[in-house]
Amino acid sequence: MRISELRKRVRKDRPMTSVTLRIPDDVVDDLKRIAPRLGFSGYQPLIRAYVGQGLRRDIERLESPPDMQRVVTSLRRHGVNEKVIQSTVVDLQQNLTTRSRRTRAGGARP
Repeated sequence: MRISELRKRVRKDRPMTSVTLRIPDDVVDDLKRIAPRLGFSGYQPLIRAYVGQGLRRDIERLESPPDMQRVVTSLRRHGVNEKVIQSTVVDLQQNLTTRSRRTRAGGARP
């Protein structure tokens, strides 16, 4: 995540949208009990923190380049031809390099 995006996310005056969410009563009771022990003013800020943590983790996982070694190992395990694997790895590396250059130059991401 870029520094400018992080700065926007830590602003106190960020616009908020109300969302109705059905949560079991016992879960809300647990959230109310735990929130002050974790330093939160109430259970809603704790819910926002939990959602934010999960969202940031998933964004990082989904937007970061794949672990090439795991992909190559999986392809080999599935019997993909070694020449096809090597060609694909080269293509992906070139694509990631091009995307990285575009992003640093301020261009739009595909």
